[in-house]
Amino acid sequence: MKEHKNFWDRNAGRYDRFMRKDRAAYEKIYALLRPVVKAKTVLELATGTGLIAKSIVNAAAHIEATDASAEMIVEAKRDNRSAKLHFSVQDMFRLPYAEESFDVVIVSNALHIVPQPEKALAEIRRVLKDDGVFVAPTFTHAGNSFTGKVRAFFMKLAGFPLHSRWTSEEYLRFLRQNGWTVRKSAVLKASFPLTYAECVKSEG
Repeated sequence: MKEHKNFWDRNAGRYDRFMRKDRAAYEKIYALLRPVVKAKTVLELATGTGLIAKSIVNAAAHIEATDASAEMIVEAKRDNRSAKLHFSVQDMFRLPYAEESFDVVIVSNALHIVPQPEKALAEIRRVLKDDGVFVAPTFTHAGNSFTGKVRAFFMKLAGFPLHSRWTSEEYLRFLRQNGWTVRKSAVLKASFPLTYAECVKSEG
């Protein structure tokens, strides 16, 4: 996990430039998220430089935005203008929050780059209220176009930590197999296909 963290620490300053290319897809994500977080207590994992949290905080009651990379959190805090938004360094596999602390948990573009994503899902399930909503938009790389494969190859060379390669269908199946009911999903056009998944806890 350490080399994974170092990658993000090294690239924190460049991250926003990299994400800017997919601005249109992210604008759609913000539009989908705002009604979900309206007047709710929200936890965002793998917030990076806080792009999503900053874009939806006006709709939410409060957002705890966390990342494993201290450098990312330094960048995120730099232009945080909301008293409702709090940034901190946390490990998504060992969160310091009590059970059922949050109405909404968001993890964007992180489940495919962490080892053992099912462990992260179990921890998310623990801190999310039973009637809460889990939102996990994720780049789904597998089976994508030739240019997507070339880009993935160069990202791997650059040290980008990619652990899971899912198609959109495989990703949604992975969520269902780990105790989530997908109540809404959409595939958004971006550098890689971006699968938006909105989930609730499965019964039993």
